[in-house]
Amino acid sequence: QVHIVEFGGGLVQPGGSLRLSCAVSGSFSDYNAIGWFRQAPGKVREGVSCSSVRDLSTHYAESVKGRFTISRDSAKTVVYLQMNSLKPEDTAVYYCGALKFRIYTMQHMCDFSDADYWGQGTQVTVSS
Repeated sequence: QVHIVEFGGGLVQPGGSLRLSCAVSGSFSDYNAIGWFRQAPGKVREGVSCSSVRDLSTHYAESVKGRFTISRDSAKTVVYLQMNSLKPEDTAVYYCGALKFRIYTMQHMCDFSDADYWGQGTQVTVSS
């Protein structure tokens, strides 16, 4: 059974930084890709950054390019999202999603918020 847990959210001032963590059960070799997604109130879930386990390719949403960085620690089976220069419009619940049974490009995974498993999410609020 797959378990995904996100943590690291919180309240931060505009211009600040946060690092989110996504712990997944098993090992990275059990998955094809893992990504970060977010959903703001009244909006649909959108892909933030997606990373392939197979070929290490990554995709970032235009709105976060240059500010967010996805990375992983294989020993801990944790995927991180380093978020810098945060803006109020980054406020959302951030979710971690994993593709286990299907293989897509990372742009597809992010553009369509496509994952086989999801975590419960962690709230990020950017406000002064």
